[in-house]
Amino acid sequence: KLLNILQARCEILGVKLVFEREVTSADEYPDADLIIASDGINSRIRNEHVAVFKPDIVGRPNRYIWLGTHKLYDAFTFLFEKTEHGWFQAHIYKFDETTTTFIVEAPEDVWKAHGLDRADQDESIAFCERLFADNLQGAKLMTNARHLRGSAWLNFQRVKCERWSYFNGSSHIVLMGDAVHTAHFAIGSGTKLALEDAIELTRQFNEHGTAPEHIPEVLERYQALRNIDVLRLQNAAWNAMEWFEVVGHRYADTLPPEQFMYSMLTRSQRISHENLRLRDRAWLEGFEHWFAESAAAQSGTQLPAGDAPPPMFTPYKLRSVVLKNRVVVSPMAQYSAVDGVAGDFHLAHLGARALGGAALVFAEMTCVSAEGRITPGCAGLYKPEHVTAFKRIADFIHTHSDAKFGVQIGHAGAKASTRVPWEGADQPLVAGNWPLISASPQQYLEGVSDTSRAMTRADMDAVTADFVRTAAWAAEAGADWLELHCAHGYLLSSFISPLTNQRTDEYGGSLANRVRYPVEVFKAIRAVWPDHLPISVRISAHDWVEGGITPDDAVEIARHFKAAGADMIDCSSGQVSPLQKPVYGRMYQTPFADRIRNEAGIATIAVGAISEADHINSIIAAGRADLCAVARPHLANPAWTLMEAARIGYHALPWPKQYLSAKSQLERNLERERALAEAAGAAGADQANRALGV
Repeated sequence: KLLNILQARCEILGVKLVFEREVTSADEYPDADLIIASDGINSRIRNEHVAVFKPDIVGRPNRYIWLGTHKLYDAFTFLFEKTEHGWFQAHIYKFDETTTTFIVEAPEDVWKAHGLDRADQDESIAFCERLFADNLQGAKLMTNARHLRGSAWLNFQRVKCERWSYFNGSSHIVLMGDAVHTAHFAIGSGTKLALEDAIELTRQFNEHGTAPEHIPEVLERYQALRNIDVLRLQNAAWNAMEWFEVVGHRYADTLPPEQFMYSMLTRSQRISHENLRLRDRAWLEGFEHWFAESAAAQSGTQLPAGDAPPPMFTPYKLRSVVLKNRVVVSPMAQYSAVDGVAGDFHLAHLGARALGGAALVFAEMTCVSAEGRITPGCAGLYKPEHVTAFKRIADFIHTHSDAKFGVQIGHAGAKASTRVPWEGADQPLVAGNWPLISASPQQYLEGVSDTSRAMTRADMDAVTADFVRTAAWAAEAGADWLELHCAHGYLLSSFISPLTNQRTDEYGGSLANRVRYPVEVFKAIRAVWPDHLPISVRISAHDWVEGGITPDDAVEIARHFKAAGADMIDCSSGQVSPLQKPVYGRMYQTPFADRIRNEAGIATIAVGAISEADHINSIIAAGRADLCAVARPHLANPAWTLMEAARIGYHALPWPKQYLSAKSQLERNLERERALAEAAGAAGADQANRALGV
């Protein structure tokens, strides 16, 4: 319909319209000042100048077929059907007054298992009609792709171009629509994007003028402005696309129906928990009540009277430990210990955060030996006086708060013996360095760091004994939770990553071999750690370097630790190699926690760029993780959790009795701000939709 509107407008303006002519080269119009190439995903004009436009084209694994039907639907509809070989889904939305678009999608292995790789168009349509017969109720499916040869099933291709325009010596060429960018049909409309391109290009000509000398500036502005909106939509569409690519084996068979619906609604990460409240308060409140009931049953606690708590403030139980909510103060090195002793700074630091509302407060990575410290300022549990120091902290937390106290234990390996960050991060000590050990010889910073030697069997036995001693002393000190640090390029991580493990014995080579020693250490500490208390394992789920650990590997790593008795995987990434190229963004590591939780079947902690209540509510409610670790926001504000509760209007979170007067004042001030914002029209579904571009 949009194209019909465009054609009608062209006729009004006297534009000459030519149909059924293929243009294979921009050279066919040598006298044109401007050539607009909106010739689709397989653009011949773009491919003619590929070295200039530099397209980045990524093919995706799922197969889809684009069909239509005369059955009308009153809303955008998703159908999911399970077959003996796996799941299919349909994306259904209105095309015009008499026709509905009906896109059927499936993973390639499921598609092949049904023989659809050998089916022609008519056979494929008949299969889809049978598959969705209960919903179609006799309506037929149809295609407008009769001109295509071979299978009507396609793979989606995501297109991005580095340059959108080019001067070939006689004409300016500019790309538009699918020729320059694509967005998956789960959220994007190629026609809509193309028309928005056209509108912006027209606006730029109106603003800067249509004379030939203005064309370069117009095209530069066109790309600069449109690229922002396009990238935002492409990112959301990518998230939605990935959700549909794995929905069958990751969510459809594992999540309860209520949570499955929530996961689908928030699949793009553009729609968050509070966005849902703006759109359908009644539905979300019903979901929150269901979620709170489920959390109460899981934790063996009583569902509080009144309104259900937001998901982040529901309890969670692991072994005998019941956490009051889903917020974790992430382990963060403070480099302020003296000879390994956690002193007054640590008491004040950890105590303040225990009073700040989080359910679980982790001490920094606590080193199992003096040689295992990152810096001389790192805390340890390898001397009797260290136990006394940690017991002092644990006693304070247990006496003055209802938070639980966690200790993360680790060994820095090849990243040890460095200065505290404010004197030179990752730089070796000026004096007093100690020998480094690792899975294999390595120099973390080439030409700068000291070089580690490969661990011998005797080294491995000695380090395992250090971990066992530290675990036992953590229990003696009163810790409620233990975490084994197997991430970030430290000692145990160096065995797991192929970037740092070049061993040729039974501890090198395959992933099963590389994870063998870390699992041995885990089993040894599990044997001495109290059976009623949980142990989590922090891993780097992605090295962000070619040839390193991938998210596929992370699922297998999690399975190994699960088989050894781990209760939870703390899903971080990177810091294994200085060559890493992470793709940062809000909640950027949460997909790792999601995948491990729902594919390996083990509880997870999401961590990384989680900075507000809306993030945590969305993650927990969608079943993407069971807990959320928040790091730097807790450094900026020890009472971050209490503040976020007040900010979203949740008043039932207990505050320390000494701070209750501040609670009431804060809540009054925030209520006043909300009222003013609503009066100014800053709240509401219309504005939320505009902000989201939907």
